[in-house]
Amino acid sequence: MKKRNVLSSDWVKSLGLSVFLLLSWGVNNSIRAENSANAPAALQETITKIDTAANNQNLKAVMEYYSPNFTNTDGLTPTSLSQALTSLWKTYPQLQYTTTIKSWQQTGDQLVAETVTQIQGTSQSQGRTMNLDTTLHSRQYFQEQKLVRQEILSEQTQITTGDNPPEVEVIAPETVKVGEKYNFDVVVTEPLKDKVLLGATVEEPTGSDRYLNPSNLELEALPAGGIYKLVTAPRLPENHWLSAILVRGDGITMVTKRVRIEQ
Repeated sequence: MKKRNVLSSDWVKSLGLSVFLLLSWGVNNSIRAENSANAPAALQETITKIDTAANNQNLKAVMEYYSPNFTNTDGLTPTSLSQALTSLWKTYPQLQYTTTIKSWQQTGDQLVAETVTQIQGTSQSQGRTMNLDTTLHSRQYFQEQKLVRQEILSEQTQITTGDNPPEVEVIAPETVKVGEKYNFDVVVTEPLKDKVLLGATVEEPTGSDRYLNPSNLELEALPAGGIYKLVTAPRLPENHWLSAILVRGDGITMVTKRVRIEQ
């Protein structure tokens, strides 16, 4: 296919490709997982306060709930987390975080909570209004009301801009085996009629450097109503981001989905 355009890193950042972080929220002596209804008051209070601080974009208050030894799936540290949040909130000055506890368990001296965080907001950039919607499922480890470790279990982000951005359905697994082939499809769910559709995809390992340095995207004309890609998982277990952008004259849609590669 003939390449039509290249989206630079700066333009991609303005669309929000750099916001995958979005403040997501083994073992001896563990007990069975409990539902959220009977979660300890201290756990509920901590998660609520993190949400409140994030909604107020109060970086100092947010970081008070992170241990100095905090680690997460993508190699973030307290320092790189602070940098990523500063960049994110500069791009999106108004975001709404809502976290729900799905289950929890006591593991030694830690409280382990599985949470789902919804992040929504808008931003103005280069004369465009960008609409952000992210759902993030994570397992979080708290010790003395500090977040010491975080495992991101699933993640999907959609960013739209324009009067009529393409409506899409994302089809991709959340977990695959090393070396496995799988489909990453982003299907436009509305008639295209005579409108030209451009698109691009990128697959890359997750990592703290990608929060601030997203990849360029090379646009190509799409002959069908969406993007259909066969992906081969790497030979080593790791997390990957699958990203796609669909562009037409009246709107743009960008989606990102996390896929976990396991042994």
